Amino acid sequence: MRFLFFLLLIAGGNVTAQTVWIAGAVEDSITHRPIAGVTIRVVNDSATTVTNNFGLFGITIRQATTVTLILTHQHYQPKQITVKASEKPLIPLSLNQNYDLVKLAKAKARILQSSNPYYGNNAMGTRSFYNETYGTIFENPFVKTAQHPASIFAVDVDRAAYSNVRRFLKQKEPVPADAVRIEEMINYFHYKYPAPPDNQPLGISSWYTDCPWANGHQLLEIAINARTLDVTQLPPCNLVFLIDVSGSMGAPAKLSLLQAAFRILTNNLRPVDKVAIVTYAGKPGLVLASTPGDKKEKILNAIDNLHAGGSTAGEAAIKMAYKIATEQFITEGNNRVILATDGDFNVGQSSDEEMEQLITEQKESGVLLTCLGFGMRNYKDSKLQSLSRKGNGNFAYIDDLEEASKIFAHEFGSTLFTVARDVQATLMFNKESVKSYRLIGYENKILPADSTIRKEYDGGIIGSGHCAVAMYEIIPAAMSGNSSLGSLSIAYRLPGDTTVYKLTSVIQGTTHSFDASSDDHRFAAAVALFGMLLRQSVYLGEGDLQLVQQIAERSIGEDPGGYRQEFLKLLKLVKRKK
Repeated sequence: MRFLFFLLLIAGGNVTAQTVWIAGAVEDSITHRPIAGVTIRVVNDSATTVTNNFGLFGITIRQATTVTLILTHQHYQPKQITVKASEKPLIPLSLNQNYDLVKLAKAKARILQSSNPYYGNNAMGTRSFYNETYGTIFENPFVKTAQHPASIFAVDVDRAAYSNVRRFLKQKEPVPADAVRIEEMINYFHYKYPAPPDNQPLGISSWYTDCPWANGHQLLEIAINARTLDVTQLPPCNLVFLIDVSGSMGAPAKLSLLQAAFRILTNNLRPVDKVAIVTYAGKPGLVLASTPGDKKEKILNAIDNLHAGGSTAGEAAIKMAYKIATEQFITEGNNRVILATDGDFNVGQSSDEEMEQLITEQKESGVLLTCLGFGMRNYKDSKLQSLSRKGNGNFAYIDDLEEASKIFAHEFGSTLFTVARDVQATLMFNKESVKSYRLIGYENKILPADSTIRKEYDGGIIGSGHCAVAMYEIIPAAMSGNSSLGSLSIAYRLPGDTTVYKLTSVIQGTTHSFDASSDDHRFAAAVALFGMLLRQSVYLGEGDLQLVQQIAERSIGEDPGGYRQEFLKLLKLVKRKK
């Protein structure tokens, strides 16, 4: 085991011309947890420092072209490194052999004790990175079909991870491994799979090809495509904008970007829609009572007059927003709270578990939840992800105005209008065809093997025109032939209906050439591999950045919005860093 050490060398602007400011972070490469208490000493200098609870440190030293640092920690072997001012090195250190691994072993044991070997990531806690928090992820392992034939997970089309990862890459900063939720990166893009039959809200497509990064393995893609609702027949909206105006939102790219995003949404509202605005800092307040969507000037004035300041009373504000949404409830309408925040709750209930319980209670009203994340450095991704999952909602991270336009203009229908809720996928693998399998991503959406749709194991939501993609890496059985890989069952509820519906399909085992497969299949595979690289996956096989680029470049296909082309630009940014 080892831990990874990130250094950012920054010229000391306010120190003196004779000094250099060195700042960085220390985290474990296996658990990706920040390491507190690492002593960092400068050779031939009196300067020394210790990492804080978030694994961060900063130290001022005399001006030098290169600096030699010695890192020590009671559980790790000491390491001496030499750093050039132009470098951002990634340094591995080995654990002492007598290091106590009991905590990690207990965490992993939760997965093994379950009837579903993946189940357990949902309760693994959080990790911090530069004071941002992310839900802990243990990468899905290969599972033997003979022992665990059923793979069950909640299906949704959250996309927050991709835009958040993009933010790190554009700022040329290390990407926290737990920020990389591969399914959200894959589902960020548009895919042109067949629409469901007219009498069904959902349809199923699949591809089964050789795996480009692992010789002898296969790649299975499952696509669940939602019906696109007629824009002229979209149900009326009852929306409550729940906006964080606490002091932390005053930072650049937070409240100002939030206001621009809600301006875009407001301009897309119709006369049949209505909007209320609740803000919260030290205490919640009703800024705008429920107002028809054609009163745009009134709504926009309320948005433009928001100002940041004070603490963050999230609990009371959430209760107020749901109360207003319930009072204005539209039967057979789209009733939704849209929470916009950096996620930094500090008044009232604030832990992820407490906030999850609050949202679980509130969702019984029939009001859905959309979470929008903003900002950096104290962004609480873990809270927003938990809230959207428990609130039968969706989750996005807005890093720039173009992302706001994507969510509230180009994808207005899919963002706000739900086609199916509590969606769960159960893939029952055939042991005659599949020796073992590994679900790529969806780590925090895995459900127990005995799960059926019920309150404590709710699935996700799929919006109008959404396509939810899941990918499995397959080790085929020795004599698999062309028999079926297994059967897929999609369980779901319709909005406003408690009836559980099921859609089933047999997944054929005929293998196709990856190179001859669809642009969509190849591009999704490229994004999956890129996510594995960012996570430093142990399942990379022969995959590398060059392979990602080769696959993506010839898989652009139809590219509405130019998002696949943007992906190629991100790859070039990463290559320049290496």
